[in-house]
Amino acid sequence: MKYEFESTEELLDFLNENLLSTVETAEILEVSKARVGHMVKDGKLIPAKGQPKVFLKETVLERKQEQDDLRKKYRPYDEK
Repeated sequence: MKYEFESTEELLDFLNENLLSTVETAEILEVSKARVGHMVKDGKLIPAKGQPKVFLKETVLERKQEQDDLRKKYRPYDEK
């Protein structure tokens, strides 16, 4: 996917809306920051930037859906 921006302000708006820190990623996935690090190491989550780790929101939301599906399958007793 190719993105084009008319101004620096437009680029910054896009980045602010679509990039997540490790803390934000952990909150969305409902895991610890350490677990996010393990997910990166295991190849389950790919950072957009190495240090500090920054993630694309779209990628995190896709992983969240996968995680929710796996939790329903393997942990049905957690259903509320």
